Amino acid sequence: MIHHVSLGVRDLSLSGAFYDAALGALGLRRVFEDATAVGYGLTDGEDLLCLKLRPDAAPPGPGFHLAFAAPSRAAVDAFHRAALRVGGSDNGAPGLRPEYEENYYAAFLIDPDGHRIEAVSKGPSD
Repeated sequence: MIHHVSLGVRDLSLSGAFYDAALGALGLRRVFEDATAVGYGLTDGEDLLCLKLRPDAAPPGPGFHLAFAAPSRAAVDAFHRAALRVGGSDNGAPGLRPEYEENYYAAFLIDPDGHRIEAVSKGPSD
């Protein structure tokens, strides 16, 4: 249904380092970049998430967050740990969220521009 999502960022270098770490832990990588944008995905030229340089960038309002599928609980842990090392803020440590679903294992972060993101694995313990 969704082809890609774009997020405005004020510092492309800082945000690129953050998303390199966070999304790299989930198996995603830079699939294109230029002076004003960085795209992430699995295949060259086919971004699923695009960071767009915008000096006036601001995150969406309350209630909005972007959740990324993680291949395992270990990947959720790595996502959280790696992103904290490069400027992310903790918004919920890795762990089970049984109030969502029995095997819902997630971690929540806030990126350098204030966007709220999550990594989630819904498989059994790995």
